[in-house]
Amino acid sequence: MLEQGLSITIGVAFLIAVALSPFFIPFLRRLKFGQSIREEGPKSHQKKSGTPTMGGIVIFISLMITTALMVLKFGRMNAETYLLLFVTFGYGLIGFLDDFIKVVMKRNLGLTSKQKLLGQVIIALVFFVFHRVYGFATALRIPGTDITVELGWAYFALILFLLVGTSNAVNLTDGLDGLLAGTAAVAFGAFAIIAVYQGQYEIAIFCMAVVGAVLGFLVFNAHPAKVFMGDTGSLALGGALAAVAILLRQELLLAVIGGVFAIETLSVIIQVISFKTTGKRVFKMSPLHHHYELSGWSEWRVVTTFWAVGVLFAALGIYIEVWM
Repeated sequence: MLEQGLSITIGVAFLIAVALSPFFIPFLRRLKFGQSIREEGPKSHQKKSGTPTMGGIVIFISLMITTALMVLKFGRMNAETYLLLFVTFGYGLIGFLDDFIKVVMKRNLGLTSKQKLLGQVIIALVFFVFHRVYGFATALRIPGTDITVELGWAYFALILFLLVGTSNAVNLTDGLDGLLAGTAAVAFGAFAIIAVYQGQYEIAIFCMAVVGAVLGFLVFNAHPAKVFMGDTGSLALGGALAAVAILLRQELLLAVIGGVFAIETLSVIIQVISFKTTGKRVFKMSPLHHHYELSGWSEWRVVTTFWAVGVLFAALGIYIEVWM
């Protein structure tokens, strides 16, 4: 029954996303919600200017509806479900405001970094408060072992780091057609397997709803993309991924399963430090996917390679937790 429920979940989410997109994309185009392309980015991306963005709303609607329906049918609305939906909504709202400012107010950078960070911190704080109210563990668990380290109130610092860090890391990865949709599907799929292994079926349903939603969106986001998810989608997915890892007590394993996101972020950090200290760039451009583009790789080759690397990281994460 559970396996059937998960299969139905991914199918329903996929169909909702696929059904909504053909109506939503023209609507965004009529509203002139088109993406502005940074001048300092790869020249090949200039032709993408005007492509409808904020398509993450489709992902958001699909996963929210599917999660609610499937959890009520195959499980129950518990604390984990409410927390996951809250974080997804909260970070999606920040992304929506950021996108809205970019495309409607024509301010290409959207929210200021301080405004965005403040919103992310507030959501992390609320998440931590309810995490304590519901009595969830505040001990850091070493993946694949029974070793734990009690953090107590210091666990808030970890939650803050994971939610803010992961949402921004996932956001950085959203730079090529289909790149984030594919890597996100792989990461959430891996956590769904771990959730089933732990008996956390409601979390598994949520993860599979995300997988179905992003795969449905990928039908229209694959190269050449007809729509971009924007920060509305990327911040929501990043926050949701971190929340899933926290609730499954896989905080450290997040760095493995989300290895592509970690590498992308690390490439930006290395680039900034190198340029500020030596005046030289390590990469032709960061995040890393742009480096390979400027090295002569086709966009599709970069995307599929990163998908493959994501699958390897996900398999390693599952192996560490389930089979070690």
